[in-house]
Amino acid sequence: MKKVLSIVLCGALLILAACGTNSNQAGGGGGNEEKRTVKIGIIQLVEHPSLDGAREGFIAALKDAGYEVGKNLKLDYQNAQGDMNNNMSIAQNFVADKNDLILAIATASAQAAVQSTKDIPILFTAITDPVGANLVQSLENPGGNVTGTSDTHPDAIKNTINSIKKFIPEAKKVGIIYNSGEPNSVVNVEKAKQVIEEIGLEAVETTIATSTEVKQAAESLVGRADVFYIPKDNTVVSALESVITVANENKIPTFVGEGDSVKRGTFASYGFEYHDLGYTTGKMAVEILKGKKPSEIPVGFPENLELFINKKAAEQEGITLTEDMLKGAKIVGE
Repeated sequence: MKKVLSIVLCGALLILAACGTNSNQAGGGGGNEEKRTVKIGIIQLVEHPSLDGAREGFIAALKDAGYEVGKNLKLDYQNAQGDMNNNMSIAQNFVADKNDLILAIATASAQAAVQSTKDIPILFTAITDPVGANLVQSLENPGGNVTGTSDTHPDAIKNTINSIKKFIPEAKKVGIIYNSGEPNSVVNVEKAKQVIEEIGLEAVETTIATSTEVKQAAESLVGRADVFYIPKDNTVVSALESVITVANENKIPTFVGEGDSVKRGTFASYGFEYHDLGYTTGKMAVEILKGKKPSEIPVGFPENLELFINKKAAEQEGITLTEDMLKGAKIVGE
């Protein structure tokens, strides 16, 4: 009898243990539960600090939510090297590999991902105009399998262009370098030109197609422009040091579309931290991995806007800084 009772008790314990294991695998086992391994593909148009910061912020948000590479997260990061054909090839491979989610960084990469699948959830970040780029139906109600974050703070371009008048009051002409093949750049430049005209300045444009053309484009503006304005253009920003060299040699104050470019050696911008933007996108990813649909998540935007000034760049570009100019600014390059 004792032997029979013992067998029954052992059997009951085994059943309970099995139930506990199944509960954890299904995600209901409490704080120590093991999450299933998820696969995320990251496609990035080019490498430069802003886009890299967005990617790093995205991964940080996943880690803070318990998704870690090597444990329960498999990341496949691919850089398209600015090539549109690479964008499409990478996106299609991510679909074929049956990733649980795709993150697309920059407009062209996001467009490639959206064209490749309507089934896998897609998040984008560092996008200027998600509606104009045909990524979402609207900002509040994205629709479909796509949502993400835009890097267009409504006051960023206006404040940066207005600061030209404040910091360089003698300036008359603003030299703009951009890639007319990047939809985000065209939108940014149109907005910048509108403000430039409103404050009585003149825009002098030069366009490029590849990063190797950036230095020559900057040199072509010497003598034709009093200041440079570099918008959020991925091709130009990936070769920003070429612009900085020309600006320093010719004492041309350089204003840019985001704070990371100020840290690299340009003079000023109203911007934000792309790491924070990527982190917000990562939190969206966590919601989706937990079951929320992309269509239920509105497009996000930068919350904070700061004036970035690089002191060293100011000196190299022939700008005399005053206390009034530095008031409230985030100082870099000291």
